[in-house]
This record gives sequence, C-alpha cells and structure tokens, in this order.
Amino acid sequence: MCADLVEIEWRDKNGRLQQTVANLEDISALGACLQVETEIPLRTMIRMTVMKNEYVGELRYCVFREFGYFLGVQFEPGVKWSSRAFRPLHLFDPRRLLDVRPSK
Repeated sequence: MCADLVEIEWRDKNGRLQQTVANLEDISALGACLQVETEIPLRTMIRMTVMKNEYVGELRYCVFREFGYFLGVQFEPGVKWSSRAFRPLHLFDPRRLLDVRPSK
C-alpha cells in the first residue's frame, strides 16, 4: 500500500490524448491501483509517469467509490515496478505486520 501523486495519460474513444494527475494507491511488480476523478473505459492503455520512470499497462477495472474512480492497471509484459527504480512517497509493506522472529 502506498500514496503518491503520478501523472497518467491515455487516449479517449476519439483518439485524443488525455492527461491527469492520479493518486497512486497501491503498486506491485505487475500492476498498480490509481485514484482519479474521471471514469476511463476498460481495456484502455494507461501510461503512468513518475520520477522519469514510465509504466504502461491495460486498465482492468474502473470502480467508483465515494471519492473518485479506482483504476486497476495491469502492466504490460516486460514492464515491472521495483522499489529500486521508484519508491512511492508513503510506502507500507503489510508483511511488516507479521512477526517473523523464530519461535523458541
């Protein structure tokens, strides 16, 4: 889970380039969850740019919740996120909640 602002762009149904700033809600090696104010059609190709890194993927879900639309983007084959390339401003790894000390 994380929080950071990222720029995204996509082409609308008329082929016009659209751009907005999105809140990065979650990111993994294979995809990301973004929050935006605009509904975007499923299967749209999304380009996410952050700190000179680009991640391209297909929109797999777009769900409206109280504060906007949550987008699920599955990165294209060969596109993978790594914390070495980009680390979101606020990043929380839920595995840190597990007690990993060996039992006695």
